[in-house]
Amino acid sequence: MANHKSSEKRIRQTKTITLHNKYYAKTMRNAVRKLRSTTDKEEAVKLYPAVQKMLDKLAKNNIIHANKAANLKSSLSVYVNKLG
Repeated sequence: MANHKSSEKRIRQTKTITLHNKYYAKTMRNAVRKLRSTTDKEEAVKLYPAVQKMLDKLAKNNIIHANKAANLKSSLSVYVNKLG
């Protein structure tokens, strides 16, 4: 248990921030899943910029690693381009 007021506050803040980060990470995973399950080229082309923007924002705020965002964007762009 925390011994200082500041550490008690830090525990409360960490809990809130962790919840916030989990929400956005889960939202991103669902968006990626939705894009990967799309078989229509036009719909995928419309979805891709939104997913790309989301990945960039999460990487900028250190919710996901920058390399993970880059790898996801790369693999998704390959997927979108291969759709016929």
